Parts: sequence; structure tokens; C-alpha cells
Amino acid sequence: MRIGEFEINEPLPKMKNTRAIAMLRPWVDVGRVGTLVLNRLERHLGATELGKLAKPGRYFDFTRYRPRMRIVNGQRVFTSPNTIVHYAHDKENDQDYLFLHIREPHSMGEDYTDAITELLKYFDVSEYCRIGGMYDSVPHTRPVLVTGSLTPEHEERVSGLVSIRKNTYQGPTSIVNLIHENLISSEVPSVNLMAHLPQYVQLDEDHMGASRLMTVLCSMYGFPQKLGDPSRGEQQYQDINRAVQNNSEVRSLIEQLETYYDRTLVNPDNNLENDDEFTNNTLLAPNIEDFLREVGGRLDTPTEDEED
Repeated sequence: MRIGEFEINEPLPKMKNTRAIAMLRPWVDVGRVGTLVLNRLERHLGATELGKLAKPGRYFDFTRYRPRMRIVNGQRVFTSPNTIVHYAHDKENDQDYLFLHIREPHSMGEDYTDAITELLKYFDVSEYCRIGGMYDSVPHTRPVLVTGSLTPEHEERVSGLVSIRKNTYQGPTSIVNLIHENLISSEVPSVNLMAHLPQYVQLDEDHMGASRLMTVLCSMYGFPQKLGDPSRGEQQYQDINRAVQNNSEVRSLIEQLETYYDRTLVNPDNNLENDDEFTNNTLLAPNIEDFLREVGGRLDTPTEDEED
């Protein structure tokens, strides 16, 4: 059946008090943390595909998001990039979930966000949560910082895990933020969580960032804490330690970042995204950039969590 721009699989599941958890790629999915977290939750809850855009080409440029040819059971299968929605029921907590893998649109952005909003309203979503990751001036030697805007109830549950900061950012943003604005105007709670990852080692898949986000979601929604297992991320960051230990310039940079991180957490009035004085004084020399890019490339490994 069609719900606005989405083709939905039938029969529809019976839902009540449904929460939606979304990620946006590629705008705020660095380290693939949003993708990794949603995929892990979907496997844990046994989620199934609920639907996707009927005509994704209205919103996506297929020379930028490339269609794929795959061999499935000996047959060639053509797939188009899409925005896909999965559904799952959490039996332990008697809670329904929609998981949205949202792509940044290339055209007709207002219609696109209206279509997603219409879908969420059709299923009477009681809360919308968007997760993601961004690169920042933070060290890998400190706990991954997660910032966000939460309801008072969630703030209590994740005390000590999330830094609640007033967002003073001004500048380019995603049209997908209109979903948040649309839901707020309809009095649907809308929250967001952002993992801040070290920009000097840009991993294709940052499992420490994903672990930190998952731990926050487990505290918010009552998922098993084991889903936030940090072991893979700890191994990645230990490998970074070994890779940079003999480079004095990189160690000096990391020490500066540690000082900045500690100062920011001590003084919550400081804005992590907008400390221009610090950022301008810690620009990487070309030789350091090349070295760290090489380190990041060596540390990236394939994972079963990968989604095209």
C-alpha cells in the first residue's frame, strides 16, 4: 500500500506507542556510527523491512548515489539507493520501533521531508530520535563525547553519558532537519544524539563511537547493555595508540586536544563546535595529515554491520 511517497509492505503490523530511531547519511554518519547502531538494533530485535520510497529517483541523483548490481542465488538483482524503514517489536519492553535509514536528498527536499513526516504521523509515532556522528577536535584517548537534546525523562536516564549543550551553531545544515521542526510543531517529542569523533584519524567504521551511542540508547530505551560492547572499538583505538607512539608531532597534537577536551567538559558553557581560537591554532601540517590518513586506512576492516 502507499502512504504518501512510501510503498509499505502489507499486512501492516499493529503498533502502539511507537518510537522512531533514525540516522542520516552521509551528512552526519561519519564513522558509520548511525548505520552500525541501527543495524545492530535491527538484528537484536529481529526487525523486518516495512517499506521504502516508491520513486527514490525523485529525490536522489543516481550519478551521486549509485545503483548496484548484485548476484543473489545466481540471479542478477538491480537495487536503487533508497530511504528504507524497518519495523521491530521489543518483546521485553512491549515497545514498537521504526528504524529509518534516511539519505540526504539532492532535490525536492521539502517534499521529501514532508513525506517522511507523513509516514511518522500515519504510524502515530510518539517520539523521534535521530543519531549520528561528526568529526571534531577531540582526542581518541578520552571517552567519546556524545552531545544532544533530550527530554527531561531521558536526561535523567543518561546522566553522565550525554553532554547537554545549547546549540549555537549557525551555518549550512541538512534539509532533513525539517522533520524535527515538523514534529515539534505537532507536539511530538524530537531528540537527537551526536557522537564527536577524532578528526585526525578518520575511520570508515568507528566502533568506539558506535559503542558509545549504543550505550546511550540502551539507557534511554531499556535495551540490554551488552549491545554497547566496546571491545572492538577499544582494539581500534589501541591500534591508533601503537601507530602514533613514535611520532612526537602527533603526540603533541593529541596532548593539545586532551587539554581542550578536559577544559570543555569542566566548563559546559564552552561550545565544542565553535571554539575558533583552538581550531585555528591546531591546524595539521601536511606531513601529519598524510601520516594520520595512512594510519586510518590501515585500521579500517570490513564488518558484517556494513550496509550499502
